[in-house]
Amino acid sequence: MAAEVSELSIPVPWGEIRGRVWGPDHGRPVLCLHGWADNCGAFNTLIPLLPKEFRYIVVDLVGHGLSSHRPPGDFYTLPDYLMDVLRVTDALQLRKFSVIGHCMGGDIAGMFSALYPEMVDALVLLDNYGLLPTDSKEICKVVRQGMDQILQFEKKTEEEKMRVYTYEKAVERLFAANPSLSERSVHILLERGLVQVEGGFVFSRDLRVNFKNIVRISLEQSLEMQSKIQAPVLAVLTDKGFNQILSESSQSKFISTVLEGLKNRNYNVHLCICWIQHTVVTVPGDHHVHLNNPEVVAPFVADFLRTRVLSKL
Repeated sequence: MAAEVSELSIPVPWGEIRGRVWGPDHGRPVLCLHGWADNCGAFNTLIPLLPKEFRYIVVDLVGHGLSSHRPPGDFYTLPDYLMDVLRVTDALQLRKFSVIGHCMGGDIAGMFSALYPEMVDALVLLDNYGLLPTDSKEICKVVRQGMDQILQFEKKTEEEKMRVYTYEKAVERLFAANPSLSERSVHILLERGLVQVEGGFVFSRDLRVNFKNIVRISLEQSLEMQSKIQAPVLAVLTDKGFNQILSESSQSKFISTVLEGLKNRNYNVHLCICWIQHTVVTVPGDHHVHLNNPEVVAPFVADFLRTRVLSKL
């Protein structure tokens, strides 16, 4: 499949959304959405292990990788990312496709599947729960934090905002921020994650993506949106990943409810007890296992795509 990889560029009102496309033009489309602070390189090791009958469209989410940053004064919110996905699918004339999402990309994939259920034929969540809510009592605090962060950021000079690193220091910085990454994975992400400037390198992602997301949903809203998803769902969780990251968060108490909602939804729609038992699987590894050790994740994703998409054609 290495010979069938091409760069992707889609114009948007403020610049472009960049990415890569793997596989044949006639392949069944699969949209791949990376996690927070990553870029489309996060799928570099997994895609070669997946079925060759598909065409994998992997984007740098706005503000990440080689995609343009949002205009000054804008926020990075889930609805904005959903609109970006709609722009991509419209530009590529995708009417029916599968979605694979990791971390933040899973949040985007889950909500898009709820808003446009007729467009998504299969949903894969990699170490993510799709529509994880925020405690209603915490929403005001979180929104205020996000707005205050943006205001303080806007007061900084351009020189204060731009941090220049040597390549070696950039590697150290990414390791420190993402201890779940292997050394190989760090170098993969830095291929699109760094831009060379005078004196060294700067990270290509917009620093504003680090701030709190100011758009949150409650448990009731999460379960209602979840009920709108028509596609079969595969959630591949890890034993040392997102669950541990959330263990001290107010969101952790909602995990079992959200996962149970996935199982019950599939039961009601598909009436297949065997399918319920395989909707949620847990694999050994950490939050970036799909990049560090893709052979652990690939069999589940490949089987899911074959049985839930190709077999229905």
